[in-house]
Amino acid sequence: MKLLVVLLALLLLVWLLFGSSRRRTRDARRDSPSKPAPGPAAKIEDMVVCAHCGVHLPASLALHVQGRSYCNAAHLDAGPRAP
Repeated sequence: MKLLVVLLALLLLVWLLFGSSRRRTRDARRDSPSKPAPGPAAKIEDMVVCAHCGVHLPASLALHVQGRSYCNAAHLDAGPRAP
């Protein structure tokens, strides 16, 4: 009989410990945001092709001369590639 009381006391102790840790985990999950807040929408920008090497780049980063776009000054100096 004494062994049964000790065994029940141990089971109760284990149940209480695991129950409290499970509650803490559940509460922590509920308090944390599930998804990060969305940032500002990215502005869509036109892409252009370098007249010399053919690489695509945003229009704001390109060098524009005489209706053509170039990716850097060296390609601007070299001019458009011959077909």
